[in-house]
Amino acid sequence: MKKLLIVAFAFLLFAPRLSLKAQEMNCMVSISTPGLSETDRLIMQTLQADLYEFVNQRNWTQFQFNTQERIEASIMITINERAGDEYKGNIQIQSRRPVYHTSYSTPLFNHQDRDVHFRYIENQPLEFADNVFTNNLTSLIAFYVYVILGFDFDSFAPYGGNPYFERAQNIVNLAQNAQERGWKSFEGQRNRYWLMENIFNTTYRPIREAIYTYHRLGFDRMTENMEMARAEVINALEMLQRAHRERPGSFLMQIVMTAKSDELVNLFTEANPMDRNKAIQILTEIDPANSSKYRRMTQGTEARTR
Repeated sequence: MKKLLIVAFAFLLFAPRLSLKAQEMNCMVSISTPGLSETDRLIMQTLQADLYEFVNQRNWTQFQFNTQERIEASIMITINERAGDEYKGNIQIQSRRPVYHTSYSTPLFNHQDRDVHFRYIENQPLEFADNVFTNNLTSLIAFYVYVILGFDFDSFAPYGGNPYFERAQNIVNLAQNAQERGWKSFEGQRNRYWLMENIFNTTYRPIREAIYTYHRLGFDRMTENMEMARAEVINALEMLQRAHRERPGSFLMQIVMTAKSDELVNLFTEANPMDRNKAIQILTEIDPANSSKYRRMTQGTEARTR
């Protein structure tokens, strides 16, 4: 009976997002080829169209979303080098989700991966399977689709993204023998391997708990009670602070703050002085790279009161 109640609760929680009408992703895909030839650009236009279909027409979960509930995202690939059928560059991935009862969408994920290296021949099929590493391009794209899904589902339920983060982790595991960079622990501290390590590391559990508190208990309730919603966002910031003090400088924290820093400035610039000062104190501690941005929140308020 307890299991049935849990299943029923989960269904009700996600019911507004589920339907039998459309796939999960509404993702813009673009490929830029600065400095490459016109022939290369035409080849990449073909790949762009194929990747768009690969991302948006594939079923990535056991659910199918309502058309208006598909996850808004963008994948922007920049190709800087070509040698034969090999291409190198970087990829920028962004995703966002709507805030309940508003027209506003809040950013969830915003990351640039500089280790893009793949082989491609025009019109070749884009093959991918969850249980085998077929090629670096489709594995790379599928990895980030699952990461997008993981962050999105985490924002609706505590650890709701686990099934999709586990699939992303599986891609990392399958790619350990790949020649291309970005999948292995020794290749750097800010790559796909370490993103998955941070997501499943118990030290950083407060970061994932904060994602739920921030969005579901905070932003989704802004229209009901702004002050209470801001208080929940501060609660989420305190969770981030606990994780930071346990182990400063994590990759996952950087990912979260890259997506959220501008939004937090906008939210707390208009807050009451106590909440604003509390937010500034926490943000300058957990995100020192943007400390000057956070301190300007007070300066902007003072300027408006003079």
